[in-house]
Amino acid sequence: MSTLAELVRARTDLTRLDVEHLQRLVAEWQLVADLSFADLVLWVRSHEGRWLAVSHMRPTTGPTTYPDDVVGEEHAESPRLDRAWRLGAIVRDGDPELRGKISVRAEAVPVRRNDRVIAVLSRDTNLAAARVPSQLELAYLTSAGELVQMVSEGTFPFPGSDPDPEHAPRVGDGLLRLDRTGHVVYASPNALSAYRRLGVSGDLLGAHLGHTIARLSAGPGRLDEPRGSAALAAALRFREPRESEVEARGAVVLLRALPLVPGGEPRGALVLVRDVTEVRRRDRQIMGKDATIREIHHRVKNNLQTVAALLRMQARRMTDPAAEAALQESVRRVAAIAVVHETLSLALDENVQFDGIADKVLAMCAEVANTGLPVHVLRSGSFGTLSAEVATPLSMVLTELVQNAVEHAYPDGREGYIDVGVDRSDDELVVEVTDDGAGLPPGFDLQSSTRLGLQIVRTLVDGELGGTLTIAPRSTTGTRALLRVPLLPAHEEPADPG
Repeated sequence: MSTLAELVRARTDLTRLDVEHLQRLVAEWQLVADLSFADLVLWVRSHEGRWLAVSHMRPTTGPTTYPDDVVGEEHAESPRLDRAWRLGAIVRDGDPELRGKISVRAEAVPVRRNDRVIAVLSRDTNLAAARVPSQLELAYLTSAGELVQMVSEGTFPFPGSDPDPEHAPRVGDGLLRLDRTGHVVYASPNALSAYRRLGVSGDLLGAHLGHTIARLSAGPGRLDEPRGSAALAAALRFREPRESEVEARGAVVLLRALPLVPGGEPRGALVLVRDVTEVRRRDRQIMGKDATIREIHHRVKNNLQTVAALLRMQARRMTDPAAEAALQESVRRVAAIAVVHETLSLALDENVQFDGIADKVLAMCAEVANTGLPVHVLRSGSFGTLSAEVATPLSMVLTELVQNAVEHAYPDGREGYIDVGVDRSDDELVVEVTDDGAGLPPGFDLQSSTRLGLQIVRTLVDGELGGTLTIAPRSTTGTRALLRVPLLPAHEEPADPG
C-alpha cells in the first residue's frame, strides 16, 4: 500500500512543506482519535478534483466506524468535506447518519497550514456504544474538541514536535487536564496510579502539578528547578509542547505536556503520563551489561597485547631464524585479534566499523616487510559495519593474505604494491588482494598447500566465515586472491525479488 507521502505527491499539487505538515498531524492524531472515541480519516484534493483518503486512524478507546481500511478510497463529491474546504471552518451535521447498520456522527475539520486549507480531516464516531458521558468521557471530548479546533486554525500539530511512537505516553496510559494556571482539573485513574508510585498521597484534583512535582523531585541542597515542573511551566507559559521525566521513590514517570490554545486563547494543557519505571530499569540493566561487555573486550585486548609482547621478547632471544620467524608470525596474528577487541571495547554494541581495523592491520603488515625496498599496501572501497563474529576471523584472513604477499611476492627485494579492493552489497562482501610481484610457484594448489598461513586462512574462510577463497595468477604479473563472504546468517536466505 502506498504511503501518505507517496499518495499526496503522486495525486495532488501539495508542496513538500504541506506534506511535512500532514505527516506531523498523522504522527500526533492517535491522541485526537482516542480523545474523540472516533475514527479519523485524512482527505486531500486530487489533480482531478476528487476527494482521496490518504491516511486513517482508529480509536483505541471505542468501536471503529470503518471495519475495512479506507486509504486509497475516492469520492467525486462530499457535501460535508466540500463545505469544510470552502468555508475553512469545522462542519458538524446535526443528526447522525446511518452507514449500513451503524449510526455515525460525522464532522469535517479543515487542516490549515499558514493561511491555506491543505486537507480535510473527517472525525466519525460510531454511536453503537453511546452511553451517558462520564467525567472521563467529558474531559476527553472537551480536549478533543479543542485540539481539532487548533487543527482548523493551523496551530496543531506543533512545529518541530515529533513524539517517539514507541515510547511516548498515550491517552490510555494516563491523562491530566490542567487549567491555565497549572492546577489539575481532571486526572484519569491511570494517571493517579502513576503519581501514587511517585509518592503523591493526596488527591491531585485542584493541586498545582508543577509545585507537586517540584516537592517530589526536591533533594537536599538542590537549587535548580526540576525538569518535570520546568516542562509544565514551558507548556503553559510559552505554549510549547515539552517532554520530561519525574523520578521519585524509585519510580519513573514520563510526562508530555501539550498546550491548549484554541482560538489563540490559553486554556491550559493536556499532560499525558506513562509509568516507565520497568522500562528505565531494563534500560539501565542493558547499559550495565553493555559496559561490562566493553570492559571485557578491553581486558582481552590488554591480555592479547601482553601475550604479543612476551612472544616478541622471546623471538628476540631466538638464534634459529626459522624459530624467530614463527614467533613473529604469532605476534602478528595475536595483534590482529587484539585490534578487533580494541575496537569492540569502544563500540556501543557488538558491531564495528571495519575500515579502521583493516587499515591498522594493513599498516602492521607493511611495517614488518623485510624485503629491502618498501612494499606499499593500499585499500580501496569500504567494508562498512560488521558483526564481531565476522570481524575477528576476517581480520585474521586479511592479515594472512597480505602478509603472504609481502613475504613471498618480492623475493628480489624490489619495491612493490599490494592493492586491497573491497566491494560490499546487501548480502555479500567481496575482498580482492592483488600484488605485482613474482607470482605463484609452479604447481601451486590452495587446497593442498602446506603453508601454515594458508591452512589458517582455509579453516577460517570455510568454518568461521562460510565463504569462498580462490588464489590465482593475475593476467599480467603477480597474484590475485579473491575472498567472498556472505553477510546473511546461514539460515536466512535473501528475499525473493519476485
